[in-house]
Amino acid sequence: MPAYARKEIVREGEVGIYHCTSRCVRQAFLCGWDPVTQLCFDHRKEWVRARLEQLSGIFAVEVCGYAVLGNHCHVIARTRPDIVDGWSDQEVARRCWQLFPKRKKRNGEPAEPKPHELKQFIATPEDVKENRRRLSSLSWFMRCLNERIARLANEEDGCRGRFWEGRFHCTKLLDAAAVLACSIYVDLNPIRAAICDRPEEAEYTSAFDRICAHVARRAQGKETEVAQAGNQRQKQDRRQAEADRDGWLCAIGTSGILGEGACPADLPHDNQSATAGFSTSALPRRASDEAFLPISLEEYLELLDWTGRQVRADKRGAIPASLAPILERLQVAEDAWLESVRHFGRWFHRAVGRAERLAEEAARSGKRWFGGLARCRQAFT
Repeated sequence: MPAYARKEIVREGEVGIYHCTSRCVRQAFLCGWDPVTQLCFDHRKEWVRARLEQLSGIFAVEVCGYAVLGNHCHVIARTRPDIVDGWSDQEVARRCWQLFPKRKKRNGEPAEPKPHELKQFIATPEDVKENRRRLSSLSWFMRCLNERIARLANEEDGCRGRFWEGRFHCTKLLDAAAVLACSIYVDLNPIRAAICDRPEEAEYTSAFDRICAHVARRAQGKETEVAQAGNQRQKQDRRQAEADRDGWLCAIGTSGILGEGACPADLPHDNQSATAGFSTSALPRRASDEAFLPISLEEYLELLDWTGRQVRADKRGAIPASLAPILERLQVAEDAWLESVRHFGRWFHRAVGRAERLAEEAARSGKRWFGGLARCRQAFT
């Protein structure tokens, strides 16, 4: 069980960004190479990624980042109850049908619902209100993720019982500086674990998906010839699929959604991208196109690459001149950047952000202070 009640960390009805961690029972390597049983379960990492992609198109919960390792997984999620408020009752019912279908196709996918089947989800105003709450609930999002993976793994192993170690751990990210540090920490988890040496080799992370898509889009931009042969068309289709690999992830961009020192709750509301053209056969891949960091993808990948090299080499290096303005703009302490990323999971727990943000969050919770205040002062200016 968490040290604090979930409702004290996650406030339903408010936009917020959270870092969630789920660990396999007894910290066994049930999603990778298990040294005890000498069995390899790496294919289960793809289960987690595929389920995250599916849920991001159903819930009003956006996945900002993720990493799947052998015995645990990380998810950075942004809840968007403001988007759910703009959905019609019919759309709420269709999304609930995708989560809990009464009928399925032979391949296991939800069948096309009939009108009377959708009415079961919106029979009363109380049903509609509850389903809207669930579609923007972080707890329901993580439940639908973890329960599906546990059932698949238990069916494969021919056993029963827990797959995950209790409930997921959750930390609230209060500002852009905390979001940036947490995102880099999550994307560099395979490098810190010595699984690989570079972010572009760290499969089953949001960084890997973004890099693959970024490379594919640049390659597409350089191609000028028109494909006519069948095999050339297949190559183009494959490259297009690679270019869309990160289409379900929350975008990184300079759209001003999170400005200097902005709190995730200050996000503007834009429901158009989430509600247009919805159908059960063509689900949107994410709730909105709004970015979650006030930097470009290129700047993020450059900072990620440099930080990964320092972490892997286990030595402190000077911040390059090209990266210093990024950290300064987001009010991150340059001299503590590497330590903040390396020890993010140990330093910060209930909430993380600049000291004044942490004090405000403590006051809202009826507390005098939160643990980790000294570390926040050290990490964020």
